[in-house]
Order: sequence, then structure tokens, then C-alpha cells
Amino acid sequence: MSKIKLSLSLFILVFTGLYIQSVSAEDYKLGAVNALRVLEQSPQAEKARQTIEKEFSPRDKELVAKQKQLKSLEDKLAKDSAIMSESERTKLERDIINQKRDLKREQDEFREDFNFRRNEEFAKIQKDILNAIQKVAKENNYDVVLSDGVIYASPKVDISELVIEYLKKNQ
Repeated sequence: MSKIKLSLSLFILVFTGLYIQSVSAEDYKLGAVNALRVLEQSPQAEKARQTIEKEFSPRDKELVAKQKQLKSLEDKLAKDSAIMSESERTKLERDIINQKRDLKREQDEFREDFNFRRNEEFAKIQKDILNAIQKVAKENNYDVVLSDGVIYASPKVDISELVIEYLKKNQ
């Protein structure tokens, strides 16, 4: 009984070895894409950055102005607190505390809105990049294209530049 198992095991091992050799003997065209590089260098990403900057610039300027105004009030308190009446100083301190609270809330809302909008834009771009990678791979007869999780890819298999060029042509 053990001779049959041993013979069967040897047969499976030899057959599997032959199969693996025949599969590895074929030539496959492999490619790798640095998705982060493609995202950073694509014209679509640059356009999205400009759009978001234009959209959020007024709010950002408003927040900077409020920070300056608050700083001015804090400087006034530090400079004039000795000559102010107790009620004036208390009122100014409360005003500063309220403005700090409002400013922090507005900054948090700004940051949340900005991040949400940026993620929204870049999700669209990621779809475009995925489509571009697939089209470049098909046009150039790649069998396999790797992306995330690749620790190293030689320039010979790196098709990131091809994808970037494709995105530039089809923006």
C-alpha cells in the first residue's frame, strides 16, 4: 500500500514539475506601474489641484484674516491690560475666547470640506488612471501589469511614463 502511495506521489510530483516548467518556459510581458507617480504627474491631477485651490482660496483667505484679527486682539490685551478697567479686560478676554472657539470650528469645517472635495476629485482621477493603465497594457501587449505592492520594478518593466503620456493625450 505504501508503494502505491509513493508511486502516485512521485507521478504527481513529476507531472506537476513538468507542467510548471512548460508554463514558465513561455514568455510573458510584464509591466509595473507606480500609481502614485502617475497620480502626481498626470495633467488631470494638476487640473484638480487648481480647481480645488480656486474653490477654497476665498475661505482660506477669510480664515487668515480672522487669525490676524484675533492676534491683534491678543496683542491689544497684552499691551493694554494694565490700563484697562476690569470690565473692559474681562469683555476683551471673553471676546478673544469666543473668537478662538469660532475660528477653530471654522478651520475644522474648512479642513473637512477640503479633504472631502479633494478625495472626491482624486477618486474620479483614479478611475481615469485605471482605465489608462488597462488601455496602455492592451495596446502594448502586456500579459500582466502590477501596481501597488511592488517593492521594486526595473525601468525595463516600468510603464508609468507610458500611462502618463496616455493621460496627457486624453485629458
